[in-house]
Amino acid sequence: MRTKLLLALLALGLVAFTFKATYQINYPSYFPKPSYPFDQNQLTEAKINLGKALFYDPILSQNGTISCASCHTSYNAFAHTDHDLSHGIDDEIGTRNAPALMNLAWHKNYMWDGAVNHLDVQALAPITHPKEMGETIKQVVFKLNQSNLYKHLFKQAFNDTLATGERLLKALAQFQLTLVSANSKYDAVKSKKATFTAQENSGYQLFKQHCNSCHTEPLFSSYEFANNGLPLDTTLNDFGKFNLSHQPNDSFLFKIPTLRNLSYTYPYMHDGRFKKLQQVLNHYSQGIKTSSTLAPVLKQGIPLTSNQKADLVAFLYTLNDSSFVFNPRHQYPKEILLQQASSIKP
Repeated sequence: MRTKLLLALLALGLVAFTFKATYQINYPSYFPKPSYPFDQNQLTEAKINLGKALFYDPILSQNGTISCASCHTSYNAFAHTDHDLSHGIDDEIGTRNAPALMNLAWHKNYMWDGAVNHLDVQALAPITHPKEMGETIKQVVFKLNQSNLYKHLFKQAFNDTLATGERLLKALAQFQLTLVSANSKYDAVKSKKATFTAQENSGYQLFKQHCNSCHTEPLFSSYEFANNGLPLDTTLNDFGKFNLSHQPNDSFLFKIPTLRNLSYTYPYMHDGRFKKLQQVLNHYSQGIKTSSTLAPVLKQGIPLTSNQKADLVAFLYTLNDSSFVFNPRHQYPKEILLQQASSIKP
């Protein structure tokens, strides 16, 4: 049985003969230096493979129905397009839109309100949230230690079979760190392998004039926090960072999302209120709500004609990276999790 399992894993490329093989993320020379401290969690193929299995496995949830991938699907650039708000166990509905996962090595904080400051512990939030996975880390570790398959995967990753909270969190982080999107048309232009059309170039100039201060290229986010003038959703009553700090200056501040892969990551905003880019641009041109914490660059709005909006959308489409979205290395490891389902001891 063990031999058959190992052969299945090898066939999938999820286990290498050299289990200690290190891995380095690849990114263009014009990207800034990553913020993530790789020296504290050195990437290896075995740990990445373990993290991938965990990411797709509903074993992390209380009733075995919700995985990380339930709200972060690879075909949507690891966002969730089916719902404006995240859905969890027992048909519970969360309070925010599930953000896309990409280029996480450059993030300094995580979650829409910055509640988590390190990727190695970020997964604790959805695992323990009662409206998401509703589980305890202690019980997750218990279940993993009952699984013959996970004993095997932890052995490959950490030299012994023991699953611990720290190990599973670091493995999840390792898989997510490999989700690098840097192969769009924009990237080809930056690398002098392509050129923008006239309309795309017009949109690029508009972007640099009106958007780049917050959605800073080449990552297309500063990963800071800002109030972008959205009217308060009186049902959710979400005040962003203020919910944590209770400081008035944090009212309506949310993390600035990347603009990469927008065609795959709708709906937009922290509450998923906009389904189309045209709605987003209409907000910035004529829907901004003024308040004391509004981002200074938005105090006059962003005046755009219909043609300028079309040009700007044309440029934003150049940020789509289909090779990232459809990369088989990122997708569901079917064979490994089918084996896992039969290996859990009752």
